[in-house]
Amino acid sequence: MNEGKITNKNGLTEEQFLAAYNADKYEKPSVTADIIIFTVSDEEKESYRKLPQKVLKVLLIKRGDHPYMGQWALPGGFAQIDESLEEAAARELKEETSIDDLYMEQLYTWGDVARDPRMRVISASYLSLADSKTLDIKANDDADDAKWFTVSYKLFQEQKTVTEKGYILTRLFKLELQNEDDRLSAIIKTVKAVEGKVSKTEREILESKGIAFDHAKIIEYGIERLRSKIEYTDTAFNLMPELFTLTELQQVYEVILDTELLKANFRRKIADMVTETNEYTKDAGHRPSKLFKFNANWNDTK
Repeated sequence: MNEGKITNKNGLTEEQFLAAYNADKYEKPSVTADIIIFTVSDEEKESYRKLPQKVLKVLLIKRGDHPYMGQWALPGGFAQIDESLEEAAARELKEETSIDDLYMEQLYTWGDVARDPRMRVISASYLSLADSKTLDIKANDDADDAKWFTVSYKLFQEQKTVTEKGYILTRLFKLELQNEDDRLSAIIKTVKAVEGKVSKTEREILESKGIAFDHAKIIEYGIERLRSKIEYTDTAFNLMPELFTLTELQQVYEVILDTELLKANFRRKIADMVTETNEYTKDAGHRPSKLFKFNANWNDTK
């Protein structure tokens, strides 16, 4: 008798059910964690009198083994049975790039059946922003190399079809990643179907050159999320040094959003997020500019 205990239709308590449970009843997919690390850095200046332009960069590792040997991928790898996804992401990042103790937030879970030629693999992707000047990148483990790639992400075709209950928006984007030695590219199609209050977006890689697995799609999604987040959060300040000018901060917003912003409007928008200091820039060839720092309590004032 199992008085006072809940039993199932076979008369088993939870303890009895778990003791008899066959863990091999279902096939087990493998799980990985992949990390998108974005940074914004200065392009080389043509003249010391000109302010350097900002560029968005992503960190990639060169695969040292099959599959996709010699191609570039996001840092990441398989989660072990006794660690959380966050722990797996942090461990893989340190093993492949020597980066430790970096803030990450979960971005999306990718589960297409054929996304990995080895076996069924589900990947949890993580988004991270960092000031690249504070990171010492070194390729370790199964990575042949680790480098920053400048990101170019452009919409080049768009079609909207009205349906009976809403619309379908089809877009084609070109993603280009390059540094002094390598040039990678991909074409990604997104299809957004809207019916009343229900919206669904699907992504497909139409062409990929030099980017391993489905990582072009993950990077594209990461850029879209980043653009959305900096509109309503203080995310962009993770890309800034401790002290910065308002012009530098505006350039970071502009390079992420891929658009020019009106100076007055931008400064009104971020006024509560920054605190003025008594320090100034000391760049040769430029007038000194006031330096600011992030106001961690900006949300409390609203």
